[in-house]
Amino acid sequence: MNYHSYFGSNAEAVECCIVGTGGFGRTFLAQSLKTPLISTRVAVDVRAEMAFDVLRGLDIDDARIARCDTVAKAKAAWEKGFFIATGDIANILELPISVVVEATGHPEAGARHSRLAIDAGKHVALVSKEVDSVVGAGLSLRARRNNVIVTPVDGDQPSLLIGLITWAEVLGLEIVGAGKASEYDFVFDPALKTLNSNGKVIAAPEFGDWIEPTSLEISAVAAKRAAIASALPQRAVPDLCELTVVANATGFQVDRSDLHAPIARISEVADFFSPQTSGGLLKTPRSLEVFHCLRLPGEVSFAGGVFVTVRCDDALTWEMLAEKGHVVSRKGDVAMLYIPRHLLGVEAATSILEVGLRGISSGASEPQPVIDLIAYADADIPAGTVLTASGHHHSIVNVSARMVPATRLSDRTPVPFYLAANRKLARAVSAGQPILCGDVELDEASELLSLRREQDEAFF
Repeated sequence: MNYHSYFGSNAEAVECCIVGTGGFGRTFLAQSLKTPLISTRVAVDVRAEMAFDVLRGLDIDDARIARCDTVAKAKAAWEKGFFIATGDIANILELPISVVVEATGHPEAGARHSRLAIDAGKHVALVSKEVDSVVGAGLSLRARRNNVIVTPVDGDQPSLLIGLITWAEVLGLEIVGAGKASEYDFVFDPALKTLNSNGKVIAAPEFGDWIEPTSLEISAVAAKRAAIASALPQRAVPDLCELTVVANATGFQVDRSDLHAPIARISEVADFFSPQTSGGLLKTPRSLEVFHCLRLPGEVSFAGGVFVTVRCDDALTWEMLAEKGHVVSRKGDVAMLYIPRHLLGVEAATSILEVGLRGISSGASEPQPVIDLIAYADADIPAGTVLTASGHHHSIVNVSARMVPATRLSDRTPVPFYLAANRKLARAVSAGQPILCGDVELDEASELLSLRREQDEAFF
């Protein structure tokens, strides 16, 4: 695609606001300062000082940054051409901004920011998958009613995978499965006989026998590798959360509620995510999945990229493509097509420009609640326990996630993971059971809960 022609080289710059300046937000802000068709002069964080420090850290002169704690101050600063740092999105929604990039990763704050932006007539680039997994379909509907758009962002796996799926569908390819690599590779060192993932190293003397088992059944390989690596985490809530967003955009399903999540080499992905009838793991058509990229030291990574596996319906075509280095399964009946990257905020500009200049989402135009990401007890949890979400992955002690068919909330239905986060258990939950809405003291003042109930009314 010629992006200069697509967006128009003479187009007026899209005015943006970034909400949440850590991680993705800071990266996007840094890149947007170099992107000719984007102007990002407004940064919002918990405190104006935090946003100010990020702007200053990007070599913006202190004298060009205004700390604004009121609507009037923000308007005055905008007219003077200043950058604006504020601690509340409400202070800047009367400015002529067309796209609000919500990147806090905080379920409650992100829900409030998205609602306020939509109601103010702003497009929302929703980076916060935590919000999207609970109320993404409802927010999109609310936006359409306000003549604006909610879009995911390129650079994050959901948008990239949605794009890859729709690209394959346009070509008429029959998709068997689709998914992404997990955030952290599994690196096997044959000299040391160790496995390393995310800085944690374990002894794995048997693993070398399972690096390239070309003749063994895929299910046996997956099970053995998982067992040898059992001391390393093999499920992460963010992976399931991102695939929930994809499911609600595409209608794809899952083969098992916690995913197969095999440890696989890049060259094996077509085999692992083939149908069971072809020797693979999948029994559900058009399944979403994740794999842990297995490699040796120095070998190339999948870099958290995304993939589809497709039917090879013309043997001669795929024999030719296999000879050119494309990944085709042992049987030659399934191939993997992939994008080996996700560049986070560096890449997000394409989605911002699509929504700001062309009025197009890089996700679904009308997402539906297909899958709910729910909370699941991994141990007995007593009543009164606060389900505290913490760390980079917003993990909750003794609680994991499952992907199940979406439903209207009631006391008897499983609670969405991010609705349960930081809430107290009203009653004990046994290990191996989903946590139900009635098990949790939900906050009636919760913005996320209110939006979810609106979504349920609209879709169920």
